[in-house]
Amino acid sequence: MMMEPITRPRSFPSLSYGTVPNMGQLSLGRILKRIFDILFSLASIVMLLPLFVIIGVLIKYESPGRVFYSGWRMGKGGKPFRIWKFRTMYEAPESYAGPAITGASDKRITPFGHWLRDTKVNELPQFWNVLMGEMSFVGPRPEDVDIADKWPDDAKVEILSVRPGITSPASIVYHDEERLLKGTDFMTTYYQQILPDKMRLDRIYVRHHTFLSDLDIIFWTLAILLPRIASTRIPEGNLFGGPISRFVRFNLSWLVIDFIVALLGIALVGVIWRSAGPLELGLGRAIALAVALAASFGFVNTLMGLNRVVWSRAVPEDMFGIVFSTGVVTIIISVLQVVAQRFNLLPPLPSQLIFTMGLVVLIGVVTTRYRWRLLTGLASFWLSRRNSFSVGERVLILGTGDESQFATWLLRRDLFLHAFTIIGIVDDNPYKQGMRFDGAWVIGTSADLSTLVEQHDVGLIMFAVSGLNSEEYARVMKSCANLNVRILLISDMLRALHFWLTNSDRVEDKIKFVIE
Repeated sequence: MMMEPITRPRSFPSLSYGTVPNMGQLSLGRILKRIFDILFSLASIVMLLPLFVIIGVLIKYESPGRVFYSGWRMGKGGKPFRIWKFRTMYEAPESYAGPAITGASDKRITPFGHWLRDTKVNELPQFWNVLMGEMSFVGPRPEDVDIADKWPDDAKVEILSVRPGITSPASIVYHDEERLLKGTDFMTTYYQQILPDKMRLDRIYVRHHTFLSDLDIIFWTLAILLPRIASTRIPEGNLFGGPISRFVRFNLSWLVIDFIVALLGIALVGVIWRSAGPLELGLGRAIALAVALAASFGFVNTLMGLNRVVWSRAVPEDMFGIVFSTGVVTIIISVLQVVAQRFNLLPPLPSQLIFTMGLVVLIGVVTTRYRWRLLTGLASFWLSRRNSFSVGERVLILGTGDESQFATWLLRRDLFLHAFTIIGIVDDNPYKQGMRFDGAWVIGTSADLSTLVEQHDVGLIMFAVSGLNSEEYARVMKSCANLNVRILLISDMLRALHFWLTNSDRVEDKIKFVIE
């Protein structure tokens, strides 16, 4: 970046930006982040002080001038601050008059300055900015004030809602930025290609950053110092969710939860079993068994990929995976128990006890993973028994086929969940009356439509009947038309979806289809 004398007077207006909602980090995370910044910046300054002295001597030996560079950068909330770096340019007028961004083969940079920039050692004095609270270890890289003033307003509000950082996802992706800026018009390249993508990455960081993701970014910052990693582009998915956060989220957290569930399950079965007869299990053996169960669950679940399932969106086969892994673990422990008893390594435990423990632990494991779906299912069951408590517009669904299944699925999405309430399904098949399909009851036939609409104050009928001949279709549609309610044809929705998926890859054709 361009050098400027530290004594150069300059004043900046106080930039006021609206309050940005916290995007991805709770108050506890912010506290941990600041504590981490203070402790590690202070420790880094103390540990690196001898290195700072050596670098300062080398800078002074190579060219006359100051050891440190200080320039204005835009900080949190639009408040400018002075950033500190090791000087990498010649102390000359042309260094101050040049562009704010340095490109490849910039003649203003000293030979030793090139090494400092390539190794990022010139950024180490920013530990002082971190200690003072002007920066953080991880955050959007602070931009030159003049460049930041040209950002779109929405980008300013979002990016400047957090402290700028020594490193960021954008700085990792563009760690070789100077090599990308070639030629005499490299500032145009920066404004048109690099800056928009850096702002995009910064905004993703602001929305989704956590303390664990910050540790991942620090890890990748150190990793790109290795030539083999620096020469490859790190996928964005791994950049924002790296090995540390993935391990904690997908392995360690579930391992701890499974251990607690296994320990409580074993304790419960042990207490009940002991009330019916003697049982010499012991606290130490119970804990060891819980550790074995939890570790085995974690290992088997990892092999099967179950530790990466988002259980609030799990499908039925995911639950069968849990049943399978729990069964495998229970059988393995039973076999090991038999072997241990044969060699007199452990006192005997009944096989029925071990399988009962496995069953109880299975129930606990499934409950912890499906906890929100169980709660919402219980709430839906309770509300379905009390129609007076239903919220949103009341809906009747005509038909029990695939279109009906799509209709019930659609209305239970978060987007429509509070806007509509399914009263029931209407179907003319006499054998389906009183039956339950996709969580909704069949409450009548098409002949009952008028009564059902009036009785339940229905405002919308979703026509989900397929396979009707023209005469039957006309009869049912006429019955609906006389009810003074809105009618939605599911077949039209599916037809549009089918067109978008299979009929054309040309956007203009699809737009024309929607208009027509």
